[in-house]
Amino acid sequence: MKYTITLGALAALSLAGIAPSAAAQGKPAAEKHHMKPMHAMPAMKAAPDPTTADFEKFREVLEDDNPAELFEQKGKELWTMKRGPKNASLEQCDLGLGPGVVKGAYVKMPRYFADVDQVMDAERRIVYCMETLQGFKAADLAKKPFSSDSSTPDPVSLTTYVAGQSRGMKLAIPQKNPKEREAFEVGREIFHYRAGPYDFSCATCHGEDGKRIRTQVLPNLSSKSGAMAATQGWPGYRMTGGLMHTIQWRMNDCFRQQRFPEPGYVSQTITDLLTYMAVNANGQVYKGPGIKR
Repeated sequence: MKYTITLGALAALSLAGIAPSAAAQGKPAAEKHHMKPMHAMPAMKAAPDPTTADFEKFREVLEDDNPAELFEQKGKELWTMKRGPKNASLEQCDLGLGPGVVKGAYVKMPRYFADVDQVMDAERRIVYCMETLQGFKAADLAKKPFSSDSSTPDPVSLTTYVAGQSRGMKLAIPQKNPKEREAFEVGREIFHYRAGPYDFSCATCHGEDGKRIRTQVLPNLSSKSGAMAATQGWPGYRMTGGLMHTIQWRMNDCFRQQRFPEPGYVSQTITDLLTYMAVNANGQVYKGPGIKR
């Protein structure tokens, strides 16, 4: 089956000076891999990492009283509160399991939604419901989408609440619909695109085992355990700054660190990347909103 880059993903990649790959244009897979080697540090052999192990012990202690729970509770209140120009709640928001069904929805997204004929991740779908059910404007929500010292955007708290309702469940990201499979393939293409002043791609840092930046071990997102390590704990309370962030922020910050143009808030580009990552982690248990460095 041939795949084409979606318009949203192509627009974001074009801004970064990236041309569609051979696979994206429907060329044979053999042609796809005629590309120069990545300029990356050689992967180190996997070995016990005392810094990471110590932090994980510290994290386990902190998560008994995780500040993320405060944002989860705030999100629960926002979910049932009548707000916006339409003075409505989000209790009829369909996250893929039927209107108002929240439990278990997070571990089944990104997924295809027939009402928009698109694949959406959790935060993107929540923002869509805020637009359609409550009357908020997408442009207004996108002005300050990420947490700061002065505020935590409502979609962050709402996503934290929705994620918390899948705590302890296994990831089961669907791939039955053609557009779900396309999102995975496009996400994989984006993951391997190299561009920008450093000639980086997502795979430069996250395509092999054993890589790290300073004390931070970098998970290999092409593997099941690595993909889950990157998915686990988001949304997360980040101790650096004391802010609550969703995985939308994490993806956006990765683009920034690659010196790429940052993608639009809840864009198709990010949905496709999250689909690729989440499908790779299918079958793993999601522990709920966590604590990050």
